[in-house]
Amino acid sequence: MQKSFQHLLVDQAEGVLTITFNRPEVRNAFNERMLEELAEVLEEAATDATVRCVVLTGAGGAFGSGQDLRAFEARAAGERRGRVSEHLQKYHRVIRCIREMQKPVIAAVRGVAAGASCSVALACDLRIASDNARFLQAFARIGLVPDAGGGFFLTRLVGFGKALELAMLAEEVSGREAERLGLVNRCVPDAEFEEATQALARRLAQGPTRAYGLIKQLLNTAVCSDLETVLRLEGELQEIAIETADHREGVMAFREKRAPRYTGQ
Repeated sequence: MQKSFQHLLVDQAEGVLTITFNRPEVRNAFNERMLEELAEVLEEAATDATVRCVVLTGAGGAFGSGQDLRAFEARAAGERRGRVSEHLQKYHRVIRCIREMQKPVIAAVRGVAAGASCSVALACDLRIASDNARFLQAFARIGLVPDAGGGFFLTRLVGFGKALELAMLAEEVSGREAERLGLVNRCVPDAEFEEATQALARRLAQGPTRAYGLIKQLLNTAVCSDLETVLRLEGELQEIAIETADHREGVMAFREKRAPRYTGQ
């Protein structure tokens, strides 16, 4: 996998691919180049059998401050014109890749996760936060609506009423409050953040990767489908899962009273 990028740091160890947003001078705000690089590395990770878990995080004490607004200032000044919906396709490419990737994706959030950066974190499968994390649906502060999938994921994570409150009032949510609301799965003390993130990522990387991918497919469908559709799909996916080497290994390990050794196959 390519390891050199302008705005990302990429590291792989023990089946875990860690992608670090690396524009700390602007609190890792997204520009077009960074979005293109992120989409490229995610798409490559999706097909790389040596990658069994992906972690997204930020350099310099922040996850990300959202869209770099200098690009929009240039548009307003007439330097470069174009529909904002076309620009959002770059985010949508990233969001689709996260959701369609047949392996777990973790957002590891330290410091601020605002605007589109918050939306990217919400699109991940699991979120772990430092107790200094701050989540902010900042869009209404500048007269915009949540984008980068934020409206979809926010509503499903915290419910309709709370999602409207967070989107309209645009108030910061602490890491601890985010855990209480269900925005994140875990909030840990900052001193334990790196260790806790790596422990979670390694656990997932050592798990039944094929089954994780099928679970994502099932739940992605379940959040916006009727019962009969989900029941039909679970049967189809279980037919696939039961033929995997990881399933056979899991059953054998259970019988032999030992820890399973999954290969991701």
